[in-house]
Amino acid sequence: MLQYEQDLWKMNYTRIAGIDEVGRGCLFGDVVAAAVILPCGLIIEEVNDSKKLTAKKREELYAQIMDQALAVGIGMVDCATIDSINIKQAARLAMKQALERLTIRPDYLLVDAEKVDTSIRQLAIVHGDTVSQSIAAASIVAKVTRDRMCEQWDKQYPEYGLAKHKGYATKHHRAKLRELGPSPLHRKSFLGKLLQEEKEQLTFDL
Repeated sequence: MLQYEQDLWKMNYTRIAGIDEVGRGCLFGDVVAAAVILPCGLIIEEVNDSKKLTAKKREELYAQIMDQALAVGIGMVDCATIDSINIKQAARLAMKQALERLTIRPDYLLVDAEKVDTSIRQLAIVHGDTVSQSIAAASIVAKVTRDRMCEQWDKQYPEYGLAKHKGYATKHHRAKLRELGPSPLHRKSFLGKLLQEEKEQLTFDL
């Protein structure tokens, strides 16, 4: 998990920011990104792709990352903006926000399979959260942040079950969308095709 970082340390890059986002595939709410700068040489055991960790383990690692990181920045782009500029551009915007909210300017970026709009040197790594500690740390921070937001959204819209599925297109979530229609925080650009498929499937079943 440190090969990329070690190679950059050897080239005297000492403020490496890992950047990742979560919520790209959700039907509801913001896409959230995090940028994390960890100290040179720091090893945080068990840091990995946030999707491979339990919620309890993510919370434990989140606390450790927030305690030991040199800087953490978080970016959020809401559903209206996602509908306006599309999810890919919204994810990039959230990453840029996260970078800009760091209190220390990094000298190199390791980014999970994306390009951030900045003059800072960067490397996009496919599945970066499985091979880079910096990116994995960012994925954990972004995931915990968004999951906590889902807990709050669930209080606002309890009928959709957001605390459980976190806005993803589960069977329960799709059923509630058919029953209730979308809330103001659902991504309308994501729902047209989904609801049409559900309608076609219902017609076929009948």
